[in-house]
Amino acid sequence: MLSAVAAEQRNLRVGTLVTRASIRPIGLLAKLGAALDHVAAGRAILGVGAGDSASKAEHDAFGFAFRSAGERVAVMEETVAALRELFAGRPWAGGAHVPAMAGPLLPPGEPELWIGGRSDAVLAAAARRGDAWNGWAMDADAFLAAAATVRRLSDGRAVDVTWGGIVLVGADAADLDRLRADRERRGLPMDVWQGTADDLRSFAARVEETGAAWFIPQPVGTGQRLELVASVLA
Repeated sequence: MLSAVAAEQRNLRVGTLVTRASIRPIGLLAKLGAALDHVAAGRAILGVGAGDSASKAEHDAFGFAFRSAGERVAVMEETVAALRELFAGRPWAGGAHVPAMAGPLLPPGEPELWIGGRSDAVLAAAARRGDAWNGWAMDADAFLAAAATVRRLSDGRAVDVTWGGIVLVGADAADLDRLRADRERRGLPMDVWQGTADDLRSFAARVEETGAAWFIPQPVGTGQRLELVASVLA
């Protein structure tokens, strides 16, 4: 799907936010990422994550072991290190979690490598390994603090900070109340960013003030929410 979008929309960046390191063999993930970047003419982003408690059901469904949080972050960080070597045309010598791979990847590709997550361990891994860090569904204060942590731990490395999340946006307070009631009635999770169009505009401005390189909202709800969010951010 990403390749189709990249081929059709030549001005868009395309990528994952995020793919979990424990779901696919790393060689296959490297091949997919390089091929996408080739199709996208260098516009691909490969966001990688460690997963959280919500990921357990999918691991169980596919028969993958669901490791501890510390192990999952270690696998994720080593995955990003291996991907970076392979994307650069170098072999990966192997590590504690990712086996050796000689390459080369054909066609070659070098998508940006983002690391997504909110734990202290993930922030540290992003500072060490990532081209960017993504804070998913964080409020402005938490994002500001985490972004500062990533920058401090990066020790001069260039690491972009980015925000992403599901957003439930009403045109006004009454519209927002209707959206919330509809979401509750359907039994959908309520732990998403919620606010009016004006609230979203203020929130995006606060995120921008942190120096964030990206603001990535995923609109949900009834009606023309995508158009509403686009009009706010334009």
